[in-house]
Amino acid sequence: MNTLTHFDAHGQAHMVDVGDKPITRRVAIAQGRIEMQASTLDLIQSGSAKKGDVLGIARIAGIQAAKKTSDLIPLCHPLALTKVAIEFETQAEHPPMSAYVSCTARVETSGQTGVEMEALVAVQVALLTIYDMCKAVDRGMVMTLTHLLEKSGGRSGHFLHGR
Repeated sequence: MNTLTHFDAHGQAHMVDVGDKPITRRVAIAQGRIEMQASTLDLIQSGSAKKGDVLGIARIAGIQAAKKTSDLIPLCHPLALTKVAIEFETQAEHPPMSAYVSCTARVETSGQTGVEMEALVAVQVALLTIYDMCKAVDRGMVMTLTHLLEKSGGRSGHFLHGR
């Protein structure tokens, strides 16, 4: 039977004790996207957005967010991350609101707990940064489809979305 690990026997929230877990290599990959007008994507790709290099700044924001996850999510352990990589792909289709930027975050550490939350937070903050930098021209952007793609390491083993 699966149980929620962030609650004690009395139903009180607590930080999970990972002290007895072995140190293993942990990897998590998360993905999400922000949908926008095709003209907004054109601004991002041309580098002519008023606030500058949208994807470059969003990449730095995602990396910073992964490092700060335990400050944002109350029961997350602070982790020494060994790698954070943020990648973007763009797609412009018709009708106009089907343009989007897809963000993939890969986070790694050697530790006693996983980095799924760090990868998910990195994606969301990168997408929020894109929204912030482009909202002057497109307030209708929608962040969607954020999910864990894959994780490895630890007692629960390998997870691959959709399998």
